[in-house]
Amino acid sequence: MACEIAVREPARIRRAVASLASLARWARRHRAEAAVEERLAILSGPRPPFAGLSASRPLIMGVVNVTPDSFSDGGDHAEPASALAHGLRLLEEGADILDVGGESTRPGSETLAPEAEAARVLPVVRGLAERGAVVSIDTSRASVMAQALAAGARIVNDVTALAGDPGSLAVVARSNASVVLMHMLGEPRTMQQDPRYEDAPLDIYDFLEARADACKAAGIGPERVAVDPGIGFGKTLVHNLEILDALALYQGIGAQVLLGASRKSFIARLSRNEPPKERLPGSLAAAQLGLDRGVQILRVHDVAATVQAVKLWRVTSLDRLTSW
Repeated sequence: MACEIAVREPARIRRAVASLASLARWARRHRAEAAVEERLAILSGPRPPFAGLSASRPLIMGVVNVTPDSFSDGGDHAEPASALAHGLRLLEEGADILDVGGESTRPGSETLAPEAEAARVLPVVRGLAERGAVVSIDTSRASVMAQALAAGARIVNDVTALAGDPGSLAVVARSNASVVLMHMLGEPRTMQQDPRYEDAPLDIYDFLEARADACKAAGIGPERVAVDPGIGFGKTLVHNLEILDALALYQGIGAQVLLGASRKSFIARLSRNEPPKERLPGSLAAAQLGLDRGVQILRVHDVAATVQAVKLWRVTSLDRLTSW
């Protein structure tokens, strides 16, 4: 078995592909045996259930945008009744989680008052939870998190990784909720204005690991945490491709890894500049790439098509044939 090693040095980042035996020799030479053994144990260890859902197969998180201005389906389900009906359709199509959001985080978007955000999402969260759905609330505001959790949400999905509102960590810690910590460089209004990294995959890893540590210190155990590298949130096309290629890296944090690449603009840039609803083939290709790199949760708009693709992937993936 081979593995990739990345080492930060003062003037550069060194990468190498090596066998486990070579890694062991390298660790002894640098007196890093304990650190390497710990990292390998995290990488190879089983993941606990997330929000009560087994990690024995990939989970599908369906997107329910209760917004008039989302990049992918703005206005389609802006009214609570339409959003509720859409969520129920996604459940029938095979969604394991429904991610309800009331504020667009597309590049260049403006912020929404917390009261307006809560008014959009709470009826939908409550209605879906009452029908037995595992509901995620997509918000970065502690007040909206608290109200949504009281209405039945079981997951908080925060684009600021619980760092955007000083009350967020405490709200999640006091609850039994799970949390998705996402990386975003800057904020939605300006995040695509010349984003820069020393090394995008490693910089994002360091950020997410630090936020997972902050959660642990606040009383949010690792079993309640998933991480999302934030495709498209303060990243260029090159950054996005580097992150996709390095997705297995984030398994080293010890949390489940979520990939949200569905309908993102990088797909169109690599193709023919198709509008969001015409990016399904690229979305499925990105999802399969993520699965090949160990991603446990896929956040998607097109649930039925993704469920079908995941079922085929599970059957044809060689390391799963014996259990099928």
